[in-house]
Amino acid sequence: QVQLVESGGGLVQAGGSLRLSCAVSGRTFSVYAMGWFRQAPGKEREFVAAINRSGSSTRYAGSVKGRFTVSRDNAKNTVYLQMNSLKPEDTAVYYCAARFGSMVVHDTVNEYNYWGQGTQVTVSS
Repeated sequence: QVQLVESGGGLVQAGGSLRLSCAVSGRTFSVYAMGWFRQAPGKEREFVAAINRSGSSTRYAGSVKGRFTVSRDNAKNTVYLQMNSLKPEDTAVYYCAARFGSMVVHDTVNEYNYWGQGTQVTVSS
């Protein structure tokens, strides 16, 4: 059974930074493409960032490009989301997701097999 556990969320002022982590257990981490999504109250879950299994390719939503950075450490079975210059509109529950066996990046909810429980990020103005 694959488990994804996010951490690092919290309350931060606008312009601040947070780093989210997602630890993966259960199967060999390096075979998973990974993604970050977020969901604000009353809104659908949306794509934030993704990284391929080797870490050589990434993709970002337009709203976070230049501010967020996704990375992974396959030795630690962990994917990260560094979030800088945070804005109130970044407030949401952030989820990490894993897709087994893919070598490319994926940016839609339906492409992922496994999900974490989410971590709350709140940005105050």
